[in-house]
Amino acid sequence: MRSWNRPVVPALPGNSSALFLHDTASAALVHAQPTDVARLYVCGITPYDATHLGHAATYLAFDTLQRVWLDAGYQVHYAQNVTDIDDPLLERATATGVDWRELAESQVELFRTDMEALRILPPDDYVAVTDVIDEIAEAVCLLEEAGLAYRVDTPDAALDAAGLPGFDLYFDIAAAETAAPWRLGDESNLDRATMLALFAERGGDPDRPGKRDVLDPLLWRAARDGEPSWPSRVGAGRPGWHIECSVIALKELGTDFTVQGGGSDLIFPHHDMSAGHAAALSGHPLAGVYSHAGMVAYQGEKMSKSLGNLVLVSGLRAAGTDPRAIRLALLAEHYRSNWEWTGDKLAGAEERLARWSTAFAPAAASSANGLESSDAVIGRLRAALCNDLDTPTALRVLDEAAEHNLDNPTALAEAIDALLGVKL
Repeated sequence: MRSWNRPVVPALPGNSSALFLHDTASAALVHAQPTDVARLYVCGITPYDATHLGHAATYLAFDTLQRVWLDAGYQVHYAQNVTDIDDPLLERATATGVDWRELAESQVELFRTDMEALRILPPDDYVAVTDVIDEIAEAVCLLEEAGLAYRVDTPDAALDAAGLPGFDLYFDIAAAETAAPWRLGDESNLDRATMLALFAERGGDPDRPGKRDVLDPLLWRAARDGEPSWPSRVGAGRPGWHIECSVIALKELGTDFTVQGGGSDLIFPHHDMSAGHAAALSGHPLAGVYSHAGMVAYQGEKMSKSLGNLVLVSGLRAAGTDPRAIRLALLAEHYRSNWEWTGDKLAGAEERLARWSTAFAPAAASSANGLESSDAVIGRLRAALCNDLDTPTALRVLDEAAEHNLDNPTALAEAIDALLGVKL
């Protein structure tokens, strides 16, 4: 699948130091430096309402991570999926009378446009689930053959060529915990009661008859009349949610990659289950660090498609908002925090952008004595970002620098472009 155009990232003198990132699995700051190539997987959109500010905040967090890695001299290999076949997409297509393929493509294109406007670094591998159905189906077959998946009778499935209904396939958590280097909860650190509540809330089916464990997730959904489906060795159908990311991540990045990223609403069940699928398929952990961005609220509720309380990047842009101001408004909040969007945040970002544009312009250079060292400011900027991507502190460092005469404001403007993605 086509990605979007990559912004130029200036190379700065010197380098960022060791990067520490919060790891959900260990609930601690850990050293997130790769041994060779920095390999990053961030879960992509389900394209039926793109791109709200919650999306933008998440992808901006991992854009900042990439920029720090690049500044440290690492090559970055970044992969992202697009869940272009899933129940919410099909439901929206039915409700609006639009073909699900057309809806997905239009929203993916809008997402590309928004990401490019925000100067988000694109993935090296941008993979639609519908482009890897065969690989996913084969992975499901391998899990069943290994005794890590089981069939559940599905009376409402479409009849096959022999006139028999198909069956759904489920991941056997208990069997996988015995066979693979994984335990349910390794990534989320949640107790079972919380898991049950979240599983029901986030697309799971705990009440499905025939399951061995109410938390066992769907791997393959047998074809139903009126639904899209694909042929496979286990019969016609389509993949479950979690196995999609497992297969794409393993295919593009391999095992034990550096960071698995996404919003905090993916911690459970999605990242717990996808890590389990990957470990069962490969015999290795999926990733070294599990990093999660907080949720953005609006009008007192988490911004979400289901609630409809969305502030869309495309809407702000259509109203004439500078994408740089949107980026600065998001960077003003720590990526792990939960916060609420208000118009005041955007107004503050626009004021900051104007102040920086003046303070760090080439014409701002002074020949007076006692100038502030731009190199020293860049050092403080790097230190903030290497401490769990602390962008609020980074912005305060630059706000303070804007109040002083600098020996090389152009160098600072280059650093703001390279590390924060804001081109003044």
